[in-house]
Amino acid sequence: MRIDLNSDLGESFGSWSMGDDEAMLDVVTSANVACGFHAGDPLVMQRTVAAAGERGVVVGAHVAYRDLAGFGRRFLDVAPHELVADVVYQLAALDGMCRLAGTRVAYVKPHGALYNTIVHHEAQARAVVTAVKSYDDALPIMGLPGSAVQRLADEAGLPFVVEAFADRGYQPDGTLTPRSQPGAVLHDADAVAARMVRLVTEGVVEAVDGSDVRLSADSVCTHGDSPGAVHMARATRTALEAAGVEIRPFLR
Repeated sequence: MRIDLNSDLGESFGSWSMGDDEAMLDVVTSANVACGFHAGDPLVMQRTVAAAGERGVVVGAHVAYRDLAGFGRRFLDVAPHELVADVVYQLAALDGMCRLAGTRVAYVKPHGALYNTIVHHEAQARAVVTAVKSYDDALPIMGLPGSAVQRLADEAGLPFVVEAFADRGYQPDGTLTPRSQPGAVLHDADAVAARMVRLVTEGVVEAVDGSDVRLSADSVCTHGDSPGAVHMARATRTALEAAGVEIRPFLR
């Protein structure tokens, strides 16, 4: 058994700091680095990919709606051709920073509202797939299983990485519980770790209503901006390793 651990990093902006990226990079094997649209700035991007490269952590482009004020968590009715350009712009920006650090953008993970929207929104999901394929037709997209973006990525011949969330609540249909609802974000590190051991070893995660959801994942996300994020990530990794699970990037 093996699993990749990823986290959303590089989300500080100017003098405003979010999360402990340095500590999180010592735990995870893949880093979803903000590309400046929902969070991050050029210097933060440069420092984050350099720190990831030093540790051998795989870098992914965490692309988002152009929504700094809302942290990319608000739906934007962006025209598909504009969304294609926005995603390519973010990819290219992070790719440039990666080249300076001697690493590369190895996958794409949409952020926040865009991530959830392209589970069902055909036009925006197609725009994301079009953008990624036009930039690099071998670049994997990370997202939820059974989503529109997974189906369209498959049709386009793009690799797709199925993701599960350690610290987010699930609906009975396998989608994430909206942050506006109870149980959307989990905070008990031991409970989260136990959930992820069950997910990886049994292929099951408990939904907010107590039912079991079948789920097989290539990567598990622990959010870098959650309270106690580093402690939760460490607890999850320790529990998985104790259960005999190998922690390594999904690309290897």
